[in-house]
Amino acid sequence: MITKMNFYERSLLFAKLAQIAYKDPKAAKKDAAALGFKEIEFYDLGGAQAYRLQNDTDMVIACRGTEPTEFNDIAADLKAMPVMAETVGRVHMGFKKEVDELWPMVKEDLLDKDNSHVKVWFTGHSLGAAMTTIMASRCEDDEEMPNIEEVYTYGSPRVGWRKFVKSLGCKHHRWVNNNDIVTTVPLRVMGYVHDGQEHYMDCNGMERMMTPMQRMKDKLQGYWMGWKNKSIDSFSDHNIGDYISNIEKNMQG
Repeated sequence: MITKMNFYERSLLFAKLAQIAYKDPKAAKKDAAALGFKEIEFYDLGGAQAYRLQNDTDMVIACRGTEPTEFNDIAADLKAMPVMAETVGRVHMGFKKEVDELWPMVKEDLLDKDNSHVKVWFTGHSLGAAMTTIMASRCEDDEEMPNIEEVYTYGSPRVGWRKFVKSLGCKHHRWVNNNDIVTTVPLRVMGYVHDGQEHYMDCNGMERMMTPMQRMKDKLQGYWMGWKNKSIDSFSDHNIGDYISNIEKNMQG
């Protein structure tokens, strides 16, 4: 039962499920079973993908993030024009389109009476994090939908305008890994803002509360460490595997 886990245990579990969302159904089923989810369903329509992972007590909707080889994912990321959300305010057009593809199937499972006893959670990485946020908003806006326990996202871009973000009432834990470039787009000047409680991990992978000056210094140190390792920190910090290993480090620390 997920509610019996502490915060870092839940954060690690949902990061692993967000990673599983990138896998094909056969591999996803095997990995999900190892984490205690015996029932899975793969949603796949119009290039948008997500999984429903379920056991006797919990249902998790894990949305798949951007895959560089998938044109549909790249196109969704680039369609940054703000459009009216199905709920309130404005959201990123490309992210909304991805959710529109899958929502009828996800909604059907959420409303299934056989699932009325389970607790509902959402997770996702990158594009999947944005989709997760929009899906959670639609759940909250529909009185027939079950209550959401919490939302966990990793490397999430900004999803909507302030009015949309302010309308979200569910608990959203938003993990940010140092210089992860995806967390900086779409730009604020376009009206986009972040949702949720931010959990920032420094250049050494540890969650920290920082002043703006401390954070700027930490980011510069991250760029320097990336340069020494012959990597571009802005892109390498977006890897879901790094989010997982850093959360494990925080659990030990």
